[in-house]
Amino acid sequence: MTPRSADPGPEPGASDHLARRLGTGDAVVIGLGSMIGAGVFTVFGPAAAAAGTGLLLGLALAAVVAYCNAVASAQLAAAYPTSGGTYVYGRERLGHWWGFAAGWGFVVGKTASCAAMALTFAAYAVPGPEWARRAAAIAAVAALAALNYHGVTRTALATRVLVATSLTALAAVVIAIFAGDGTDDLGGWSALGDGGVHGVLQAAGLLFFAFAGYARIATLGEEVRDPRRTIPRAIPLALFLAVAIYAVVGVAVLAALGPDRLAGATAPLTAAVEAAGAGALTPAVRAGAALAALGALLALIAGIGRTALAMARNRDLPGRLAAVHPRHRVPHRAEIAVAVAVSALVMVADLREVIGFSSFGVLVYYAIANAAAFTQPASDRRWPRWLNVLGVAGCLILAVTLPWQSVLGGVAVFAVGLIGRKIVLARRG
Repeated sequence: MTPRSADPGPEPGASDHLARRLGTGDAVVIGLGSMIGAGVFTVFGPAAAAAGTGLLLGLALAAVVAYCNAVASAQLAAAYPTSGGTYVYGRERLGHWWGFAAGWGFVVGKTASCAAMALTFAAYAVPGPEWARRAAAIAAVAALAALNYHGVTRTALATRVLVATSLTALAAVVIAIFAGDGTDDLGGWSALGDGGVHGVLQAAGLLFFAFAGYARIATLGEEVRDPRRTIPRAIPLALFLAVAIYAVVGVAVLAALGPDRLAGATAPLTAAVEAAGAGALTPAVRAGAALAALGALLALIAGIGRTALAMARNRDLPGRLAAVHPRHRVPHRAEIAVAVAVSALVMVADLREVIGFSSFGVLVYYAIANAAAFTQPASDRRWPRWLNVLGVAGCLILAVTLPWQSVLGGVAVFAVGLIGRKIVLARRG
């Protein structure tokens, strides 16, 4: 397929398109809000179970792969500043089937991420029986979908507040740990290899779940002012800030709990604060965790809705999802559909299981993004091609080293999507 020329994007006044209202600061906050809630309060436990202290190596490896993906996404988004992210880039640079695979992986993987964030919110915010937590998680999905429905500027403002609150809570946790009653001996440099190569790779794949929030910036490309300048600046900046925060928090919780206790903790930051003798901070940590999860969920729903909008415009999803609200300028039907799907998953999902499943879908998505960026001409390139090669290899290696249940489930879901599209196209003739 011959790539089509880059579309500069629709004009804000067009009746079936979204309005450009977000600046660089808004874009960074939306991406950071997705990453902060997605990782700090959920993935350190599973990563420690996979690699022990070696999760720190996994964190570094995940950050390198995420950087490759970030610059590929930034370069592509500057050339194709419209909603849809790698779904659009794959179609433009590689062909329709590659675009569909990317979009399908994103929608399915990030729907699982939404369920994980809703369940994280409920686990920290709602004491009591499981049915009450699941009911609270569904209520949170409905409330944030309603907020997104009323406009992306409200989404950016709410995310800014949630990020500030979450960072305050994380700072309190780190200070309490290092000023507390003592920390565990992490075993020195040799302990980094205790999990073996496979354990470190698996930890990196799980921790990658924490870094995928910068995709929200690219999927909001149709709503960013001056996207050719804003997106390449916002994506690496949001990623850099998230990496710094994760590194500090990861070292702190390992020091407080040690790898064995961290691996078994369902609420690692709460457990770390209590181990440091600062149990009085537990309510603040729970509040920070709940708000961080809400911030991630808010941005995730917005990103999935925009990708679903792009897929519906090309009839890869039902055409009714392509509608844009005449007043609020958001893909309202797509966001309602996302909220319904996430609510259904919340009723049956297990928090730790959906993290691996989500990582598999999103790693495939970014492998396609790197391949698409590799094909861009010199006039559109901002970073060297070897980063794209490293990104493809890194994504595929991390994907296949995830827990086997996640890999098997991911392959099955991709097969369903691709076979389903083949059947639909055959019926259309």
